[in-house]
Amino acid sequence: MGRPLEAFRLGDPKGVTVVVIGVIHGNEDAGLLITDQLLEMDVPRGINLWVVPTVNPDGTALNQRGNANSVDLNRNFPYNWAKMGKPGYWQYAGAKRASEPETKAVVAFMREIKPALGIWYHQDLNMISPGEGLEGTMRNAYSRLTGIPIKRITGGRYTGVAATWQRNTIKNGMAFVVELGETLNTAQAKVHSSAVLNISMLLRDAPSSKLGQ
Repeated sequence: MGRPLEAFRLGDPKGVTVVVIGVIHGNEDAGLLITDQLLEMDVPRGINLWVVPTVNPDGTALNQRGNANSVDLNRNFPYNWAKMGKPGYWQYAGAKRASEPETKAVVAFMREIKPALGIWYHQDLNMISPGEGLEGTMRNAYSRLTGIPIKRITGGRYTGVAATWQRNTIKNGMAFVVELGETLNTAQAKVHSSAVLNISMLLRDAPSSKLGQ
């Protein structure tokens, strides 16, 4: 529908690259409060932070899960993509892998900036899935700093997922989803934005041997 996908770069261009995605499902927009906070914060040295408020600007404007084509963008990414539903189905995965302009744009963007870490916000399960290695350490730290519990997602069919694509496609890249609760206020958003910077420093200071675990 002609709305731009915007990315804001903060911090040290030569530092470790972290990307934060506020919204991918248009009706799960609490992450915008966190990205707004990040845009106002001082980024610690050695961190190259990219803030993307929404990769689904049409869905965000329309307050709907999918994009203007009613495609669930978080089922449309090319890694482990599978047909799911038909137009009108709430998790419709699109006609083919990476069929949507937003997906194509994010794939190209990620391949250009090559982030070491991506954080993707969703609602409203109030949880973070467990992880392993350095990524698991950062997930645990984020949980501890924000109070969002570590829990394993059960049930459902998760194909064409953006964070999974990033983790499996970007060399030495890590990514995880933060499932926020039903609501988020400004004070809570400040806690989350501080947690983003804290785990970014964990990544910055990690021994190079642990990167990519």
